[in-house]
Amino acid sequence: MIDFGFGLSRSSAVRLDEVDLTLYRKLEAIEPGVRICMSCGSCSSTCTAGPWTGMSVRKVILALQRGQDVAPMLKGCMLCGKCSMVCPRGINTRHLILSLCRLYEEKK
Repeated sequence: MIDFGFGLSRSSAVRLDEVDLTLYRKLEAIEPGVRICMSCGSCSSTCTAGPWTGMSVRKVILALQRGQDVAPMLKGCMLCGKCSMVCPRGINTRHLILSLCRLYEEKK
């Protein structure tokens, strides 16, 4: 086989009908603000830890809606609260992250 210097990446398709939304639904019950996130990225742009840890509240919410594990991202959060201050929808992101951490603890 000839090596052209690139490779094909695996499919990033998300089959929404097969996604397990149990964790997202539990978080939604605790923190209803998760429903009004419009994924604008304001939280990501102000995140102190984001450039080094990959932490982003926007990414966390989107990953939860896709049924993915977000525990590794949560460990990067410094709980500084900058994301809460800039959120145009007024989502209490700090409470959202803490609630999600508690849900993961209960899951163990």
